[in-house]
Amino acid sequence: MVEPKFYGVITPFITPFNEDLSIDVEAVRWLARYQAEKGVHGIFPNSTTGEFVHLKKEESMEIARIVLEEVGGRVWVIPGISSNCTEHSIELGREFQDMGVDGVVVTPPYFFKVTGERLKLHFSKVAEKVDLPIIIYNIPSTTGINIPVELYAELAEKYSNIAGAKVTYDNLGYFRKLIAKVKAVRKDFTVLTGVDYLLLPVLMIGGDGGIMALANVAPQIHRAVYDAWIHGDIVKAYEENKKLLKLVEIYDIATSFPTSVKTSLKVLGAPVKPYVRPPLTVEPLENEEKIKSILDELGISIV
Repeated sequence: MVEPKFYGVITPFITPFNEDLSIDVEAVRWLARYQAEKGVHGIFPNSTTGEFVHLKKEESMEIARIVLEEVGGRVWVIPGISSNCTEHSIELGREFQDMGVDGVVVTPPYFFKVTGERLKLHFSKVAEKVDLPIIIYNIPSTTGINIPVELYAELAEKYSNIAGAKVTYDNLGYFRKLIAKVKAVRKDFTVLTGVDYLLLPVLMIGGDGGIMALANVAPQIHRAVYDAWIHGDIVKAYEENKKLLKLVEIYDIATSFPTSVKTSLKVLGAPVKPYVRPPLTVEPLENEEKIKSILDELGISIV
């Protein structure tokens, strides 16, 4: 059996800030260790949940470097290199390559809504100039572009370093088609969901895991679902999935992915402050209390 390059539970790492909105370095270090200790397979700094669009290039690199220092070699470190400009993605990808990361993640450009051959050109140039495994990230709610399944299959066949797809798209039919087409071309191609509550359904139709925001908070729940499925215990996978479905109710309360995670960590007593960069804002006390009730019901702690 051919194993995919990446699999399991990967965290789209938040970016902890101090009250003055500078990077909270100690919180970054703590959270990287916490993630590894709770069982994630990989960490994705410079992610959507990590507010990558609010970070300067130097900050993105600093966070990836710290994560590597703390957990490199224990879990995969796969930072994001998304940009509106293809050359900027390549530049950042090469710098991360020199840093020693395990791979990179890249979205379509999200200002000019390119399609067809221009979208193919974007990913092709990155693949040709960045000598790392690359996960192509489809998140149409923020980029305005839904990457065609056929383009994934074409790129997977042509470029061996295009290693997988992360798909944050609430459409199981899309996953079914993607898995069927890309696995026919490349059995080692990774298909990962970015939607927590689709983890088990995607595994059941042949996917490989997920890169999910609330894995920042309680990756042990995601791991329990994944491990039960991988070990063939369908009943346990179903039971563990009930906990995951309860956990994702946090998304119904919070105003953004970053604040859903940061507020959850705050109420758990983690050394991570709730601050986010504008135009995002911290959750009001009412939402904080609702999130706490969900975490309390699940018995989640950071110990």
